[in-house]
Amino acid sequence: MLKRQTARPAGWNTPWTSRCLTNSKPLSRKLIPAPTVTCTMIPDKTGQSPLKTLGKKHNLTLLTLSDYIDSELTLRVETGQLPPIDLIISCGDMAPEYLSFLRERLERPLFYVKGNHDLRYTVSNPMGCENIHARIMSMGSLNILGLEGSMWYNGGPNQYTDKMMKKIIFWMGFQIWRKRPIHMIVTHASPRHIHDREDLCHMGFESFNRLMEKQRPDYLIHGHIHRAFDSFNARMTQISHTKIINTCGYTIIEV
Repeated sequence: MLKRQTARPAGWNTPWTSRCLTNSKPLSRKLIPAPTVTCTMIPDKTGQSPLKTLGKKHNLTLLTLSDYIDSELTLRVETGQLPPIDLIISCGDMAPEYLSFLRERLERPLFYVKGNHDLRYTVSNPMGCENIHARIMSMGSLNILGLEGSMWYNGGPNQYTDKMMKKIIFWMGFQIWRKRPIHMIVTHASPRHIHDREDLCHMGFESFNRLMEKQRPDYLIHGHIHRAFDSFNARMTQISHTKIINTCGYTIIEV
């Protein structure tokens, strides 16, 4: 069977391990195991977790990433050292060419939302990837809602006031009604007072808090808040029904 090749822009035909070093952490000589967590989901009305029944044969493994290109992830992709991945999720501020690279090499669906620094997406969208901003994408019985951008701070692209974000969520009402329950929310910014900061650029959206309270998703995955983590528990906060995960860098999540 012939394998379809995806064309890349000129200048992107060198190995990713040499391309990404200017926008990544230094490459470690020793590969440290990728951060992985197994999450137990609260059963739905049928008594089964919607993620665990996806495919009906195995659990779902997500590669989630945001904010910078991690050279160790690049090396693992190039050398086939990742576990089998079912879905790739980008929470923003990632080079579109890198997302296309992951989509092509791993041959898995890739969903993304844009961050406040994704200025080139207007002319160079990630090839083969799905922008899920203000959309709900279904994978089997799993429903994923996406919301891009950060709080408005200087009028640049992909910036919103909380009032503007509230309107976007309001206009998604019919989608949410048709697709509910919402199992996962993917955003760039965080909810207010959860992982966020007090400067306007890194302030979270109160409208995300209200969305979580109303829809009770199992997960909200975000980026934007740059931090170094020494364990997965440092990335995650649980509020009521929802696990909020800061995926800055990258994380492999088994659910």
